[in-house]
Amino acid sequence: MTDTLPAPRRRHPWSRRTRPGADLALAISLFLLETGWLVLDWIYGYGLDVWAAQGDRADIDAAALAHMGRLRALLIAVLVLAVLAAVFRARWTVIAHLLVALLAGGSLMAAQHDWDRSHTPPGCVRYSANC
Repeated sequence: MTDTLPAPRRRHPWSRRTRPGADLALAISLFLLETGWLVLDWIYGYGLDVWAAQGDRADIDAAALAHMGRLRALLIAVLVLAVLAAVFRARWTVIAHLLVALLAGGSLMAAQHDWDRSHTPPGCVRYSANC
């Protein structure tokens, strides 16, 4: 007639889903914060540096490289947060972070493409007999 206490259950982050309210609140706030940082960095971090360079090519190149570095850091941080949200089974937060990762990756790709187009080597770049 003795009742045994049930064994304490271990609580792992992946054992239960995150509550939908908390998940949506975190997803919306982080999406707005990260997207806002991306836009403000593009305008103030890169745009004002290019404007302040006053046509000096070395300063413009330094601003472009610094901007690409910040985009790369944001992309890595967003992907790490998406993995953490996936571990905690926060579905909307994962979706929001993947959307921001797509935005940051597209911005990084556009910045890298602009850098590559503006820094082509002079002369013949095609390897053919006519060059």
